[in-house]
Amino acid sequence: MAVTVSNNTGETVANPMARALREAIYAGLIALGLFILFIGLRTDQNIRNELVLIQRWGLLATVVVITAVGRFLYVAFVIPAIERAKAEKAAAPAAVAEPGFIRRNFNWLGIAVLLLYPVVVVSLVGFQSSLKWVDNFGIQILIYVMLAWGLNIVVGLAGLLDLGYVAFYAVGAYAYALLGTHYGLSFWILLPAAGIMAAFWGVLLGFPVLRLRGDYLAIVTLAFGEIIRLVLINWREVTNGAAGISGIPKVSFFGLMSFNVSDPNYISKVLGIAQSGAYYKIFLYYLALALALLTAFVTIRLRRMPVGRAWEALREDEIACRSLGINTTTTKLTAFATGAMFGGFAGSFFAARQGFVSPESFVFIESAIILAIVVLGGMGSLAGIAVAAVVMIGGTEILRELEFLKVVFGPDFTPELYRMLLFGMAMVIVMLWKPRGFVGSREPTAFLKERKAVSSSFTKEGHG
Repeated sequence: MAVTVSNNTGETVANPMARALREAIYAGLIALGLFILFIGLRTDQNIRNELVLIQRWGLLATVVVITAVGRFLYVAFVIPAIERAKAEKAAAPAAVAEPGFIRRNFNWLGIAVLLLYPVVVVSLVGFQSSLKWVDNFGIQILIYVMLAWGLNIVVGLAGLLDLGYVAFYAVGAYAYALLGTHYGLSFWILLPAAGIMAAFWGVLLGFPVLRLRGDYLAIVTLAFGEIIRLVLINWREVTNGAAGISGIPKVSFFGLMSFNVSDPNYISKVLGIAQSGAYYKIFLYYLALALALLTAFVTIRLRRMPVGRAWEALREDEIACRSLGINTTTTKLTAFATGAMFGGFAGSFFAARQGFVSPESFVFIESAIILAIVVLGGMGSLAGIAVAAVVMIGGTEILRELEFLKVVFGPDFTPELYRMLLFGMAMVIVMLWKPRGFVGSREPTAFLKERKAVSSSFTKEGHG
């Protein structure tokens, strides 16, 4: 039986199935070596408080087999399919494809789904049971969408790598918490105030980093985020230190009705309906959706204005940007200030939703998650970033509900320990499959006369 085939150039290459089998064996051996100590063996304490070693060879074998089978399927079927698609695309004549159904209808369809989401959830599971779905899978995702769209202005449009974006998130949250608890100001006053304060800190961050680029810029912004967090921990007279601030006032219904049961203008008393905490969560959901859509609208409008095109020019080549007469100082400062403003909006909304803030909510991992959403979604793409936020944040919440795996792997299986492992593996797979993000695009906002199609060879990683 032949084990070699010839490609289009006449060269002899290995049989895809034989190659896939060899790759699967290698992947299984590597998985065995990596996980034999992490999964195959586990330490525990018996009833006499003695340290014992528990062997889990069945679970280790399952992981090794899954890894080997996954590698075999990827090499045998996925890689050849990708290569065939690339060959067909290169052979096809360059033409501008007509927009399909998704491209024509995704925006309106997506907005309609978002508007109807709480209604559908309440109708399916009831008011009280809908709290979890509206809060964790609705409000939390929209907060991260807003944060990622704000960071997209700095990273995706202006090309400035910011690893301390969580600092502006913290400034907005603490601005709302402190002013709301000490002065009793309304959310509708504190929301723009928190955005303005965060934008001010964005300008303060922008001045020291005007001459920095790349890794140096990332290090300075990372340090800025840590400085803000340490100030919140140590300035106990104002921020209450690591204990945080509690009793943050809730958002009112535009000053007309309250969501506090003890208030005389409580929404249930005014409207004559049954008491439920779901009303507040549903109102916060629609408020978060409105803020996210406002962020998207402002980003799209700014991108088409001279300042947005200056951001894109700065991202492509700062030296060429200066040679065109663009003031890079104001361009960088406006990018930092605008992105920080939306981070402040998200922070104030987060404080109103939680009713409690502490420095533990604004650690570096939050900046890393927001940046990962921007990169996975595709820098500069609002739709891709929204999809990435749904996948990352919603997927994380779903992975918390892996209790059913105890039926497969036994009662000792703890899903929480493997949640981040599965999450990291999923991110690696996505970046191998779509290295420029879900909707990676470097499409310019200005055209000389008309849009023209370009060859696929110009849009590969690092080009176009």
